[in-house]
Amino acid sequence: MPFSIRLPRTIIPACDVNEDRFREIVKATHDIEKIGAYKIGAALALSVGLPNVVKIARDLTDKPLIYDHQKAGTDIPDTADFFAQTLKQNGIDAYIIFPQAGPITQRSWITAAREYDLGILVGAHMTHPQYLVSERGYIDDHAVDTILTEARHQGVTDYIVPGNQPDVIRRLRDNLEQAGMSPTFYSPGLITQGGDISEAANVAGPRWHAIVGRAIYAADDIRRAALELCRLISI
Repeated sequence: MPFSIRLPRTIIPACDVNEDRFREIVKATHDIEKIGAYKIGAALALSVGLPNVVKIARDLTDKPLIYDHQKAGTDIPDTADFFAQTLKQNGIDAYIIFPQAGPITQRSWITAAREYDLGILVGAHMTHPQYLVSERGYIDDHAVDTILTEARHQGVTDYIVPGNQPDVIRRLRDNLEQAGMSPTFYSPGLITQGGDISEAANVAGPRWHAIVGRAIYAADDIRRAALELCRLISI
């Protein structure tokens, strides 16, 4: 797979912003070593056009671009191929799925990523309240482990885990490591959603990337905010 982040622990700005702010984020952070990649949100891609988003980034950096459709992998299996093809043709390096539509859809979307040499990041547990049935949500609690087990069987090594729930990170890491895998984790839900970078880092293992949105893109000084967050990431 061509997708990789050079350092084992980095900050990934979540770019759920407009075109001008996205350009400012990349311009202010592209030369910071511990900025590992940029997560491209669906609203940015829809408002500007994915080719334009990629061009803005590529004019400044060759760091990986991760597309987050919020939430991809919830459609029928047959839509996976064109989705992956479109991302590949437009210069995206990896994409995120939360395959809540079942195992057939999950397998097809992971397979499509492989066919187009794209990285695939699989998530199952979101960061907000009332997500799982035990929290008065809709998603069965056992589905989280089932989704990640299926992803592991397909050779997935990159997983989205909730940064504001360290107990969940610890449990999922233990499960994957006990199955013989050395996972790489990516965590949203930090800072403004209550997650503590240091606490999440302590339980996430050696390969962990903090996905940070508002604490960077809403900052008065984007570069300073990014540098301060990078100092919290131990290599």
